[in-house]
Formats: sequence, structure tokens, C-alpha cells
Amino acid sequence: MDFDESVQYMSGLIRFGWKLGNDRIEALCDRLDNPHRRCSVVHVAGTKGKGSTTGLAAAILRQQGFLVGAYFSPYVYDVRERIQVGGMPIPREDFARLVTSVRPHIEALAKTEHGQTTEFELKTIVAFLYFAERNVEFACVEVGIGGRMDATNIVHPVVTVITNIGLDHTEILGDTHAKIAVEKAGIIKPGIRCITATHNPDALEAIRQIASERGSPLTLVQSGDTSGRTGTADLVVWSVDEEACEFGPVSIATAENTYARLTMAMGGLYQRENAACAVAAAEAACADRGSALRPEAVRRALACTELPGRLTIRRIVGGPLLVLDGAHNALAATALASAISSLRLTHSIRETRLVIGMVGGHAPEGVLAALAPGASLVIACSPSWKRAQPAETIANAAKTHCADVRIIESVPEAVQAAIEDAGSDTLVLVTGSFYTVGEAGHKD
Repeated sequence: MDFDESVQYMSGLIRFGWKLGNDRIEALCDRLDNPHRRCSVVHVAGTKGKGSTTGLAAAILRQQGFLVGAYFSPYVYDVRERIQVGGMPIPREDFARLVTSVRPHIEALAKTEHGQTTEFELKTIVAFLYFAERNVEFACVEVGIGGRMDATNIVHPVVTVITNIGLDHTEILGDTHAKIAVEKAGIIKPGIRCITATHNPDALEAIRQIASERGSPLTLVQSGDTSGRTGTADLVVWSVDEEACEFGPVSIATAENTYARLTMAMGGLYQRENAACAVAAAEAACADRGSALRPEAVRRALACTELPGRLTIRRIVGGPLLVLDGAHNALAATALASAISSLRLTHSIRETRLVIGMVGGHAPEGVLAALAPGASLVIACSPSWKRAQPAETIANAAKTHCADVRIIESVPEAVQAAIEDAGSDTLVLVTGSFYTVGEAGHKD
């Protein structure tokens, strides 16, 4: 198969949906000589921030001098974004070759008690194979859904991270913070340190209990005073300057070091918390290799790392400020709303217009409750994805919070409608899903 054919084959597996569990992918990996065991893994779960934390941890370890793989879920513009080595997406030729090599094993496995491999499982095994071929020293791996039964949860990590927990995918993971935390904490391995920025007390208690049962040291990441060496083995503290908290420098205090006034390429207060998680994870990974994390590696990584669809800001020539963010649940939308408020002040914004499209498994009510009240206009759309939510469903959720709600099914057309008569004092926010951001047509 060539690249387009391999993508088409992979996309065809979407019809098999989600099949949570590890037996099938373990059987597939066993057929392929267990590539997931050939590198050290930083395993990252969470409701919000897991992709950014994965990317930041990978960037820090690269600056430390390691060859690092990274696996993301989902992608924004190109499926190859999901699998990276050295900060570069897997080449088209390698992607096609590896999908082609796995296909016979998928077809053989489908005839056994394990059944049909899913799209996510195929992407995951391709990542493991590519990392093994490239002999990466570390792989930073983002969980897909949950953790305990996720296809990535066959790795043997050197450190695990649980960023934060909110109510998302409740039909699969449970309808309380505690139940969801139990699923996320499924990545915790006996004796392996877990780092968490979880705020919800019920979720944190569930994580504490599982970590204790498995003899896994637990490090909490919290905001606080970093003026002294306040960090310990059990606590990482981060802080920002109040005047520029959403976009200013962050200071991080760990048991090993205090990293003062680190400039970040990515905006948002939540990204400062993600950075603290990534620094703590990178320290643990380096310690596993018997080395210390260099402060300069952290400084360089945070200053240059940007990820698509994470508060991406574009100024349309002669027009509005365009903000692209993949916030797809209430927790992420609440954090995004805070960043938008800061942008309104710093860019003298008088009007905000919201373009939103979502996919199944995420509740639009919580996202709209956080973002729609500040908007003069909400345009509901539907990304070209098999699990896309109807634009009408999103529009109905928005009507509670905004008087002017419209439906334009096409994402590019919805974005164009929001932009076309907007002035420089208008902010157009495109959000709800990374797939929506990817279709917005403003990559550069």
C-alpha cells in the first residue's frame, strides 16, 4: 500500500469503534516481537493537558540529548502528527510500509478469539514499531481514552503522569470524578513514580489509594510559592507572575532544582501546570538513566515548543484575531475561557465570536456554558468525522447562553462567516475538537 491507501485502510477500521482492553493489542505486539518493550516510556493520562504534557516532556528530553519518540491522540492536520521521532512526524513512506506490514497480522488475528483490531490499536502498534526501528531512548506516550483499558497500557513505563481529571467520556469511564480517576490511574505501575496535577479531591483520593496499593511513589503538582526550594520528592510547585499569568514566565520548584522564570511558547495558565508535570516527568526519566536534568534543557524546550490547536493565535490581515484551540470538554473549556479573557484585554477586543464543532463522547453543555456567555455570536458546525456531533445539538446547547446562534455545517464555511465582516477589535474562537481546528484552514 502507498500512503493514501494505508490511511484509507486505517480509516476503514473506524467502523469497529472503540474496544477497550489490552488482550488484543498484546497479541498483536507478540506477533511483531513486542516492539513496545524496546524503549523507556513516559506514560501520560488525564482529561485535560495530556497531549501538551506529552509534547513538552518529549521536547525536554530531546534538549537533554536523547532520541525521543512521541505518540499523540488525536492529530490536528495530518495523521502523521500522532507518531513522531526527534520532533518530526513519521515519513509517509515509513507510515505506509509499517501499516502494510501489520495488515496480515490484523487479518489473521481477526479470525481468532481476539477479533478485529481497531483503528486506534493499529496506530498504536505502528508507533511502537517505528520507535523500535529508530532505536529511540525514550517514548512519551499519550493515552487515548481512560488508561486502565487503553491500548497504550501495555507499556512498562519509567514514570507515569495523570494531568487533571474532569467529567468526560462518562458513558465509558464512569459518571463521577472518582470513577474516572480509577480508570486513569490504571496506568500506575507497581513501584513506578506517578506524577499528578489532579485538583478534584475525590479523584485525587482515588489516585492516592491506587498508588499506595501498588507501592508507587506519588508526586503532586500544585501552584504555590516558588521563591524558595519548596519542591520535594512528593511535591512539585509552580508559579507565575500575576500580571501576565496566562502568557508570562513560569517558575517550577522540584526536589532536584528550581527552574526560575521559564519563557513558554504556548499560552494559557494551564500550560504552565502542564510544563510542571513535564519537568517532573523528565527529571524522573533522567534519574532512571542515572543522570540529572539540565536546567538549560528545560529552558530551551519550553521556549520553543508549540503544538497545533493549543491556543494557536493568528492575526487575520485587516481583520480579527483568530484563536484555534481543541478544547473538547468542560474542564478544558473553562481553562480556555480564562485565556480568552486575558487576550481580550491585551488585544483591546470588544467582540468575541465562537465557532464550535464537536465529536461524540463529549458533552456540549459544559463547553458552551464556559465559552458561549462571552460571545456575541455562536456558529455551530460539524467536522467531517464519522463520530461528529450534529451541529443542531451544539446549537441547542448554545441557545441557553447566547442570543445569536447559527448553524453552518461546514467548518471552513463557518469560520469564513465568522471572519468576513469582523474588524480588528473582534476575536474569533474556533474550538470544540482538534478535528474542527484541523478543518478551519488556518494552519500557517
